[in-house]
Amino acid sequence: MDVDKIRKDFPILDNIVYLDSAATSQRPASVIESINKFYKDQNSNVARGLYQLAEEATFEYEQVRKKTSKFISSNENEVIFTKNTTEAINLVMRGYGEKFIKKEDKIVVTMLEHHSNFVPWQELAKRTGAKFEVVGLTPEGNLDEADLVQKLKGANLFAFSAASNVLGTMPDLKRLCKLAKDAGAISLVDAAQYAPSHKISVKEFGCDFLTFSGHKMLSPFGVGVLYGKEELLESMDPFLYGSEMIRTVTSQKSDWNTSPHKFESGTPNVAAVIGLGVALDYLNNLEMENITSYTQSLSAYMYSRLNELDFIHVLGPEKRTGLVSFTIDKVHPHDIAAILNEDKVCVRSGHHCAMPLHEYLGIPASTRASIYFYNKKSEIDQLIVSLEKVKKLFG
Repeated sequence: MDVDKIRKDFPILDNIVYLDSAATSQRPASVIESINKFYKDQNSNVARGLYQLAEEATFEYEQVRKKTSKFISSNENEVIFTKNTTEAINLVMRGYGEKFIKKEDKIVVTMLEHHSNFVPWQELAKRTGAKFEVVGLTPEGNLDEADLVQKLKGANLFAFSAASNVLGTMPDLKRLCKLAKDAGAISLVDAAQYAPSHKISVKEFGCDFLTFSGHKMLSPFGVGVLYGKEELLESMDPFLYGSEMIRTVTSQKSDWNTSPHKFESGTPNVAAVIGLGVALDYLNNLEMENITSYTQSLSAYMYSRLNELDFIHVLGPEKRTGLVSFTIDKVHPHDIAAILNEDKVCVRSGHHCAMPLHEYLGIPASTRASIYFYNKKSEIDQLIVSLEKVKKLFG
């Protein structure tokens, strides 16, 4: 990976040390230019008009669906565009969960989950009367195997993250999907933290649903992806009702379109979807295997450097995705982030939309540094220098 060459595509990185890619990645110039080009030369609604501009926009939009299906090894009609991962999970909660989860059924999640893959299922259990159970963790931050196996017994739905946005924990996706299937449960994988740096094959994983957000992997805000097995999508009710998701409408009755259009009601964020296509091209050109190798190496370096500091408490297992969360005794994470900001080091502080996990760990909040393929070791070194400044200021 020629990182210095890559960084030329990200001019925003010239004057900052950006270590918050777990929240949102930066965008390369090609993605930014694609949005401008769409509004300048192709601006039109999709799947509406028969004039050339509309047909060009529709073609470009559907080409991205093809790219996305190839990116995750699925069929095209199993790819649904949403606003983000949160909307995708809510789509499954409303379209599948409210239709098929009944009273006394069991929904299982893990303590690793982002609120987006926790709150919807908690709410579904509340609405339906289903049981809601949370798999605990080992002291290292991995899933508790005994608790996992026990709670999956009799489960109807198992929702879990491919990579924790706090601890960086990456469970064995293929194994978890098989455990869910063996238990008779539908599986949903939140791949928001996993998809930016790892190759995805929904066929190999064996999952029923998988979600991720474009903005964490170079694309614009406002586009996410939901994968669902075709037979499940066809059995589900729509999430939103209105235009495009219908086949026919009379004064007394409406019939729904087939997937994926059944779940893409109204005018989509066409420019963001086109930007996602360019982002996928960028990632494919670098090759996901190279991105995985580089980010894991840099993440290991960051983990090692942080562990050298005796005043830092690193959270989570050694094997992780590209982030490290940590605490400093008697120093609030917001203060840490504010001091680092003085050196133009950008990190995230707070509960990272994972309050149950922080409560489980016995801490109110943490500081998180996260990397991507455009980061360098020298930036990790600057993080360490700035953290030494925190120690000096707070004694």
